Amino acid sequence: MNTNTAIAVVLAVASSILANVAYLREHDAAASLPNLSMRRPLHSLQLLLSNHDWLLGFSMETGGFVLYAGALALASLALVQSIAAGGIGVLAYVSSRVAGRQLGTRQLIGVSLSIIGLLALAVSLAGSSAAGAKGSTAAILVWIGATAAIAGLALLLGRVTGALAVAEGIAAGLLFSIGDLSTKLATQGGARLAFVITLIIGYTLGTSLLQLGYQRGEALTVAGLATLLTNAVPIAAGTLLLNEPVPSGLLGWLRILAFAAVTAGAILLAAPDHQTAPQASPTGAGEHAGAS
Repeated sequence: MNTNTAIAVVLAVASSILANVAYLREHDAAASLPNLSMRRPLHSLQLLLSNHDWLLGFSMETGGFVLYAGALALASLALVQSIAAGGIGVLAYVSSRVAGRQLGTRQLIGVSLSIIGLLALAVSLAGSSAAGAKGSTAAILVWIGATAAIAGLALLLGRVTGALAVAEGIAAGLLFSIGDLSTKLATQGGARLAFVITLIIGYTLGTSLLQLGYQRGEALTVAGLATLLTNAVPIAAGTLLLNEPVPSGLLGWLRILAFAAVTAGAILLAAPDHQTAPQASPTGAGEHAGAS
């Protein structure tokens, strides 16, 4: 492992821990607020900004993003995202402590798979961790457009089925993945700095939907689904769009195992817990949030 990759790993781990603890703070704060609505974005934003607990959580999330951007500047998108995916184990552990209850069997398996995946990833770093190529701008734009469309479809299906918290977590994760991919592209410099626009749009809309999801469901379900897609989609993008290489031989298979393990762990942890009733806003279910 070269020096840049080692620094990137440290930054990515720190970013993941900070972001997932921030999600829990934001969830508890947003769930205690009156209804948030995209139809009243300024009012919703005022409610969030006037809440000190939410502001602290958002500040922690912002700090995590700064560390994440630094990691992306030094290592491949797939590598950084796979480390971040293991952070859902932190989310599960801390949320169980805050709620005063133990993790269930499914959640314990999810945490274990995430840890196994990160250990496998650490071993695989002995092989290649090159940053890949810049990729085709046209293909990247199609990918971003398709991701946004799927997020919109998820919200539509959520309204039809009534599973709004799940839909908003999924849509938030897809929009965050646009922001994450755009962050990697922006770090390439030159004309790619224009992807700061999709970075801002993706993170702003993703954050907005996440706050609304927090008013409807549990942190582990909403943030867990968002985290799963935030990491899985960019990992695929790094491989398919940016031609980020996978080590050959045994280390290559180990890297694939790592990606599969953290993804499976995230799925298990993000699945709704039917034994626990979703947390709702004290004034009832809210509509789309207008946070930034």
